[in-house]
Amino acid sequence: MRPLGVIGPLSRDIVAGAQPRVGGGPWHAARALRALRHDALVVATCGEAEQSDFRRRLSALGLPLSLTAGGETTAFSFSYDEGGARTMQVDAIGEPFRREDAAESLLRRVEWLHVAPLLRGDFDAGMLEWLARGRRLLLDGQGLVRVRRTGPLALDADFDRSLLRHVTVLKLAAEEAEAIGDLRSLGVPEILVTAGTAGSTVITRHGVEHVPARLVAADPTGAGDAFAVAYLGSRAGGHAPASAARRATALVAALLAEGVR
Repeated sequence: MRPLGVIGPLSRDIVAGAQPRVGGGPWHAARALRALRHDALVVATCGEAEQSDFRRRLSALGLPLSLTAGGETTAFSFSYDEGGARTMQVDAIGEPFRREDAAESLLRRVEWLHVAPLLRGDFDAGMLEWLARGRRLLLDGQGLVRVRRTGPLALDADFDRSLLRHVTVLKLAAEEAEAIGDLRSLGVPEILVTAGTAGSTVITRHGVEHVPARLVAADPTGAGDAFAVAYLGSRAGGHAPASAARRATALVAALLAEGVR
């Protein structure tokens, strides 16, 4: 099986007032992929100030890596309440992903690619079209609905629908799905809506199926990216969407229980 890929910007995260730490889809997905022993590669960007530290941390995971730097690193501060609800603040905004950041020689090996933006505008329609040539894309929907401005994180549905023309799988958190509304109107073949301990919903042309999850007492940061790459790994292995979601749910619960996140 060809390797999975993950591409996107890294972030500088402050959780509940603690020291800043590396975050973003490439980091969380790479940790999950290493734990799941998937053949995979990582393409990421960050700000110049964090380049050395972030490269060291990602390189330690042992996956093929391309990291480019420029400008600032997108930064967030956030916390979780007892029910797992997250409150987020956007503290800084990095540069959009460019084609020259995409490490074409690495991506040539990839058939299934997790595209992990942090905010709207991180990937434009032309970039997604290029990434989809010869590949199937899973897009994290936070890159559609998260408004690109500093301050309290805001969600709305004022995004370019043409971004989705080249997307095979769209993953949304429950609050992101609520911001969009009619998900079937998006025209994406597979839509995953995750709701933490409430499980996930798989929407395809064949219908809608709920996949339950179990409570795991652990920091849920990055669980969505772990779910995305576990789902892709199962789809690449021949599993149907609902079966892939069930497998991803079980795998993420195991990773959380082991403290991998």
